Amino acid sequence: MPDVAEPGFFAGALAVALPGAFFATGLCGALASAFFGGGEAAGLAGRHVEVIHIVGGGSRNALLCQATADRSGLRVKAGPAEATAMGNMLVQMRALGRIDPEIEAIRAAVARSAAIVEYRPRGMFT
Repeated sequence: MPDVAEPGFFAGALAVALPGAFFATGLCGALASAFFGGGEAAGLAGRHVEVIHIVGGGSRNALLCQATADRSGLRVKAGPAEATAMGNMLVQMRALGRIDPEIEAIRAAVARSAAIVEYRPRGMFT
């Protein structure tokens, strides 16, 4: 089976010789569209969505984050990159009574401890 992550395999079975930058841009755009899901997330959540949070390794990819903002028309907050480790630590601290157990206090601790980058939509797809 061909590897769809290889340059040259793009748009289904259509082999197109793409330079790396074009391939990366197309891949990030496709991921961004998949992340947003055409606004279905808001419907599933049962509430209005104003911001998309991208955490983990994907939050380090500026192209992906900006593409997500552009395609969704929403602000994107990227980071922390080490969200799993940070979340694990905060849950343990909460269980030990070392931090305020309220979710807003935990979110504030993350905001103070990690670099969060915000991306705004550029109106390209709205």
